[in-house]
Amino acid sequence: MKLQPDKSSAPTIQAYEPSWIEVNGIRHDHSLSVTSLTDVPPARWATHDFDALSASDFSPWAHSGCELIVFGSGKKLRFPKPQWLQDLVRHGIGVETMDTPAACRTYNILASEGRKVVALLLIET
Repeated sequence: MKLQPDKSSAPTIQAYEPSWIEVNGIRHDHSLSVTSLTDVPPARWATHDFDALSASDFSPWAHSGCELIVFGSGKKLRFPKPQWLQDLVRHGIGVETMDTPAACRTYNILASEGRKVVALLLIET
């Protein structure tokens, strides 16, 4: 029996560097959200500074229909403050934190499996 993964229509992260991320052939030089949810294009997200993040950067995703948030915290692993994630937790949405390169790779795997995932990717300047 030959097994092949289903072709996903979700945006794919094709490349990344510390100062940019390429999604479906378009290079983004700012923090962005990428989601496997239908018809939601990659969009500017939050700030370029981890210390400037707040609950208002995460809360809107509580009503998005996703099951998991993959948070890319920038060049190094830094965990969000628990109060930033309260709305997500209340809605049963899981949050996984990793550095941004790892978050890019993880998002691609989960999206290709058909998971309802959002990557919130911090690009520091």
